[in-house]
Amino acid sequence: MADRPRKYIWEDPDWPALRYDAGRLAGPVADVAHAQGKLLGRLTDTSEEIQDQAGLAALTADVVKTSEIEGELLDVASVRSSIARRLGVDIGATVPADRRVDGVVDMILDATVHHDQPVTDERLFGWHAGLFPTGYSGISRVRIGGWRTDETGPMEVISGPYGRQRVHFEAPPAARLDTEMRRFISWFDERSAEPAIVKAGLAHLWFVTIHPFDDGNGRIARALGDLALARADRSPRRFYSVSAQIQRDRKAYYDILERTQKGTLDVTEWLGWFLEAMRRAIASADEDVDTVLQKARFWRRWDQTAMTARQITVLNRLLDGFDGKLTSRKWAIITKSSQDTALRDINELIELGALRRSESGGRSTSYELVLQ
Repeated sequence: MADRPRKYIWEDPDWPALRYDAGRLAGPVADVAHAQGKLLGRLTDTSEEIQDQAGLAALTADVVKTSEIEGELLDVASVRSSIARRLGVDIGATVPADRRVDGVVDMILDATVHHDQPVTDERLFGWHAGLFPTGYSGISRVRIGGWRTDETGPMEVISGPYGRQRVHFEAPPAARLDTEMRRFISWFDERSAEPAIVKAGLAHLWFVTIHPFDDGNGRIARALGDLALARADRSPRRFYSVSAQIQRDRKAYYDILERTQKGTLDVTEWLGWFLEAMRRAIASADEDVDTVLQKARFWRRWDQTAMTARQITVLNRLLDGFDGKLTSRKWAIITKSSQDTALRDINELIELGALRRSESGGRSTSYELVLQ
């Protein structure tokens, strides 16, 4: 390192003294705080059940998208079922447990539900072990219960498909990790003067810069951000997902991360980007709340009507946002029933007025909800 000029922020002699222009961020901080207050205000006047459903939707998106950013695709129904089991939220039929899913869910819930507990090495090791229950990431062995060792070379932060990965920056050497993580955890757990949403952005950047594990660093960084926000709200409930927004803006995320790593210790630009991601996440959550309220109104209308478990399952799928058009064939696949049974279920709901034939056309007859 002494043989070349400084390349990354962690090589700066003043690292980790991250700084930012509070004046430039005052407007974005106020906008995010206003959006947070507006969202919470909408939910305050709703029932506990609706709040549970809104929280479930946000946490499901958080778990699915935080894994998707790292290239791991989790089954949405399995994630939703895992969260519901742990929170005691009734969603009807559940999906069998999946160790990979449960590990990510446990991490996110530990970060939010137990936000008042200190962050320690062991707690982070537990999160990391939950992400890799087999001890492998794909076909690569992952060191569990300790920081990375760099036995195979320096830790490089990359994105992109296999064979065409792009290196964004190189993390500090493994020999520095004990010192780096002690400083980070000490700062994270102490009271700070900066707004909580700014601290969440700083924590994300700082942890990702250190990159202390073989794999899973991005997911843990996002969980730490959720923990910081939960501490500020003094509430385990999360109604919006920054991870989902980062996934939507994935290319921009890696671009700003790379520029920040190769820049100075003034991280105002990064924090501006992070705050905008939060604002968009909250705006998206507003739409999710609309969906939850619509679902509640639908079931208030039909809660005294006898329906089969198959009908309830598919109606909930439609209410949660069905991908594509609902046909009798898809109904049969979802409910693991015959085509005749599917048509009988559908026709009963059409007679009741809960479903109708779609006028969108196509080779197969499709069906849609009747919402009032």
